[in-house]
Amino acid sequence: MTSANAAHSVVAPRPLTQRLAGAAVILYALVTMIPLVWIGLTSFKSPEDSISYPPKLLFQPTLEGYCNLFTTRTRQTPEFIAKLPPATSTCEVISRSRNMVIAGPSNYVPRFVNSLIIGFGSTVFAVALGTFAAYGFSRFKVPLADDLLFFILSTRMMPPIAVAIPIYLMYRELGLSDTRLGMVLLYTAVNVSLAVWLLKGFIDEIPREYEEAAMIDGYSRLRAFWKVVLPQATTGIAATAIFCLIFAWNEYAFAVLLTSGNAQTEPPFIPIIIGEGGQDWPAVAAGTTIFLVPILVFTILLRKHLLRGITFGAVRR
Repeated sequence: MTSANAAHSVVAPRPLTQRLAGAAVILYALVTMIPLVWIGLTSFKSPEDSISYPPKLLFQPTLEGYCNLFTTRTRQTPEFIAKLPPATSTCEVISRSRNMVIAGPSNYVPRFVNSLIIGFGSTVFAVALGTFAAYGFSRFKVPLADDLLFFILSTRMMPPIAVAIPIYLMYRELGLSDTRLGMVLLYTAVNVSLAVWLLKGFIDEIPREYEEAAMIDGYSRLRAFWKVVLPQATTGIAATAIFCLIFAWNEYAFAVLLTSGNAQTEPPFIPIIIGEGGQDWPAVAAGTTIFLVPILVFTILLRKHLLRGITFGAVRR
């Protein structure tokens, strides 16, 4: 009995293998987090410390980067600044120490709001349309279903620049250039293909017998879909939503070509900060740090569904 209990399973890894695997995962996590930590630290550096060589790990923290990110400033003479009333905020104190005064707010907040509306709006529409399309492909006999699925997937194979000019001309004729609606529609169209393919695999794993039992009890097809299929497809929907949001949140090529002011998102706006009064790397780092927060929070909130969604259907009985 003792020897049987002590026997090593061919499935379970050995203790040494577990330790090595754990060490490798921790090392990989630390290496991938270094750029994020460095960006966060740079956002609290002064412009001089941000470009110092060798790089400074110990420095005097300052909010100058965040102040420069959220405000526009003009340079004035020391005599003009001396005539001004006392500074009432930290940003004013920092600006006057550089012989500058705050002229007004910057465009960062409107660009951040545009990213929120376009990113989350397109994700909602893409996941909703993808769920209905995936359910249709999974539950009904669609003529040429395999060909249609391949055609849907093929829209992700071409680089964005290949269709950027035709989309730009079409949007200019329709009046959708530099509009939030135009960007939401575009990102939705791009993400629908990914949503259909991911969600079809999840819905295929849900037994049809559940819906049939619900319809025998008097449910309509739509109500059975809403009450039976959707709750069981939550993990797949959450995982799909994360991937769609990551694309819409970070997309750069279409945002540069189709937006310039009203609907401009953060990816094309953050590089512009570099040219406002020189290479203001703390402000760039501050904008990047804030830009990472929504996608990071969204992923953390759905991390359980994401882990379950990735492994959903991996083990079959």
